[in-house]
Amino acid sequence: MTEEKRAQTSGALSEGGAFEARPWGGFRVLEEGPGYKVKRLVVEPGHRLSLQRHRFRAEHWVVIAGSPRVIVGGRARRLKPKGAVTVPKGAWHRIENPGKAPVVIIEVQHGPYLGEDDIIRRRDDYGRLGDAKGGSAPRSTMAPGAAAPPPPGLGAEEQAAERLAARRGFPGRSTRRLSRNRVSETRRSRRAR
Repeated sequence: MTEEKRAQTSGALSEGGAFEARPWGGFRVLEEGPGYKVKRLVVEPGHRLSLQRHRFRAEHWVVIAGSPRVIVGGRARRLKPKGAVTVPKGAWHRIENPGKAPVVIIEVQHGPYLGEDDIIRRRDDYGRLGDAKGGSAPRSTMAPGAAAPPPPGLGAEEQAAERLAARRGFPGRSTRRLSRNRVSETRRSRRAR
């Protein structure tokens, strides 16, 4: 790379940043430039990010430590270190940490707009559905082990499963506990809506 090109590139980049705490853990911006941003995410055990999507950006996640459960476009899967997944622009997605150790993920965002206010939340454990920035909500004030109310819009069977999972300490894991027949029935009923 020529010295002139290197000078132009280094002037356009913003390297490093302070750790920004969130109720689920937090992140640090490692590098940022025109059309891209690289973050280091830390998801604490038993926590998860909002079920969210972005209008202007896509993301690529690479797991560095831990074994998160990720949901992208309605498909849930477990990733191990060195595992990766791409989140297309507009896809509903979430990272969950059901393990006992923190999950560390490198996130590469790319798109025309990368602001923290490009978040549309469908479900959030921390009461931030109306708060697009996601940073000003306080940590959960629920007592450990207290059952959170199930998210709105679920059927009676799904609500019961959510309550059961919440009593066990991790809301949102209930759909995995349903039998295969019940999951198939749930999927058929959702398609019929």
